[in-house]
Amino acid sequence: MLTRALLLSLAVATSSSAAFAALASNVVTTPQVRAELVAHAPEGIAAGKPMWLGLKLTHQPHWHTYWKNPGDSGLPTTLAWTLPAGVTAGEIDWPAPRRLPIGPLMNHGYEGTVVLPVPLSVPPQFNAAKLEVQLQADWLVCKEVCIPESGRFSLSLPTQASVATHAADFEAALAARPQQPAGVAAKAEPTSQGAPAGSLVVQVDGLPAAVQGSQAEVFSELAGVVDHAAPVQQRWQGSTYEARLALSPQRSESPALLPVVMVFGDGKTALRVEAAVQGAWPAAVPAAADLQSSPEPGLQAAAAAPASLGAALLLALLGGALLNLMPCVFPVLSLKVMGFAQHAGEHRKLWSGGLAYTAGVVLSFVALAGLLLALRAAGEQLGWGFQLQSPGFVAALALLFTLIGLNLAGVFEFSTLLPSGLATLRARHPVVDSFLTGVLAVGVASPCTAPFMGVALGVALSMPAAQALAVFAALGLGMALPYLLVTTLPRVAGWLPRPGAWMVHFKVAMAFPMFATVVWLLWVLGQQTSLDAAAAWLGALVVLAFVAWVFGNAGFGRTGRLGWGAVAVGLLAVALSWALPQLHGRAVAAPPGGSAAGERWQPWSPQKVAEATAQGRPVFVDFTAAWCVSCQFNKRTTLSNAGLLADFEQRGVVLLRADWTARDATIAAELQRLGRSGVPVYALYAPGTNTPRLLSEILSVDEVRSALASL
Repeated sequence: MLTRALLLSLAVATSSSAAFAALASNVVTTPQVRAELVAHAPEGIAAGKPMWLGLKLTHQPHWHTYWKNPGDSGLPTTLAWTLPAGVTAGEIDWPAPRRLPIGPLMNHGYEGTVVLPVPLSVPPQFNAAKLEVQLQADWLVCKEVCIPESGRFSLSLPTQASVATHAADFEAALAARPQQPAGVAAKAEPTSQGAPAGSLVVQVDGLPAAVQGSQAEVFSELAGVVDHAAPVQQRWQGSTYEARLALSPQRSESPALLPVVMVFGDGKTALRVEAAVQGAWPAAVPAAADLQSSPEPGLQAAAAAPASLGAALLLALLGGALLNLMPCVFPVLSLKVMGFAQHAGEHRKLWSGGLAYTAGVVLSFVALAGLLLALRAAGEQLGWGFQLQSPGFVAALALLFTLIGLNLAGVFEFSTLLPSGLATLRARHPVVDSFLTGVLAVGVASPCTAPFMGVALGVALSMPAAQALAVFAALGLGMALPYLLVTTLPRVAGWLPRPGAWMVHFKVAMAFPMFATVVWLLWVLGQQTSLDAAAAWLGALVVLAFVAWVFGNAGFGRTGRLGWGAVAVGLLAVALSWALPQLHGRAVAAPPGGSAAGERWQPWSPQKVAEATAQGRPVFVDFTAAWCVSCQFNKRTTLSNAGLLADFEQRGVVLLRADWTARDATIAAELQRLGRSGVPVYALYAPGTNTPRLLSEILSVDEVRSALASL
């Protein structure tokens, strides 16, 4: 059954990809940014001619995107090009950034309008009438909150005529690029003096006379070297410019050559130099040292434990076993229980099915963890459960669970929808079906955080790859262990009920948890995108149910089924063409003064935490997501307790909510700093500190009150 459901879902996903590709244009507009793919080829498109492509970003007031080194938080804009054979696009020729202070942090980026120019080259043999350009762009736009956005763009450029519509935009962008003047010599010398983590003295000789004597804003192109928020001490000694940059307390780089951008005077003169590093770098402070030496016991325990690989494996095994109690896992596992009952007494089938299910669970956890580690190594700010931050993935799960629910309810049998070879796949390969059940269980279970998992997985993601994958394999083994024991131990297997008429009723009853899960997934989709998107996808699922009924109805003759089938498939195509574009939308961020939960809870930002603690007020932060069932349970029980809310108010606690339903690089970075990889996370900051006490994932009123009493 699951094999066939997955095949149908794959077909719909393929059609979804085609629909998404058709949506590409040269302009994408969101409530925060207008993004446009632009081009500049004043002498036409030919080999050796000056040609540029660019992404033009027009920000709404007070919103910004980021430079190549975003500073203390944020992510740079990335561009992925699809071009004809032989045509190549270079790297972004970044305009000089501006400083963007956010509380105690200092970021680098752009406000207003900016064009990110990219040089383009074509081979001599290129002779097409038009140059077809496609672009996938991803950017992070921030104000008090940060919103990851993306767009697909396409542009068709004539090759026989000049392209100069956006000449002024490109002239401004190219003029804003830092220039590398000839005859300039630069060097940098690290020292352990001048700042808590040491400093870097940069000396530059041969700068143009027009800038000599001027003060500059100094930007390191490399992240992980200097303290971006620290003031820069600078002076001129004759024609030699000298700047002393404070090194970052969490320095992760010790380069031999440091590219530096200097913006002088009124901001119209930007120069770039490459300073050769002379001397030895002072010892770097490990990134987690500030956490492990923290006086707050909650965070210290979260960062330091488990202290060994063995402890992490044990905690992951226990957490995996407890995953079976999570409500998001129950609908899938009910299918497995019914499958075991069908083969009660057939020890060979039970044994092979249990091993296949275990293999599906363990391999899926390892594969998902490997993908997560690879993306994090590539610079993505992601955490555990990241797949449910994709509206497309959530919509596909809703479709799959709808099909499974309709099948369990008896609306149709897969044998009526698929060719006979595929229709008998489950009967011929029950082991494959058990394996795919394990895969599906992991896809739904991975966002649920059981006790012990938060710390173990947070530490696992900081381990070497082999050790991290071992921890995730232990998590999968823990989740599959109860079913493995049932199927491999004859005495335990004897406890299973015998097949009988009860299974027919049980099968239909299990359709309702499936439909309840679909309701939850559509709610998550609405939180990620919009109410219109959730309603559109619900409409598509209703039409999908109609299609299943038409093709599964034995009362239709061949002619009737073909006629009604054509109508049903046509309606499904119309419904998907309406629903699929809605998945591109983004939920509008809550206004700074309030949130969807009411005025008591405010949207989280590092700046708000810093401001409140500096004013002597405690801060409680709820790191949550709509797709996290544990988060929603805690939100509607402990965090809605009237007595606890009164305690918060009496003590003047600032309540902040960090919503990770959609990708948010700032939240992901903060979770990593706290030693966690997913949600829920509950952090309590004492007045005057920036290091919180972390509470348990399954939150209780007594635990929170005890933490408040210790302030």
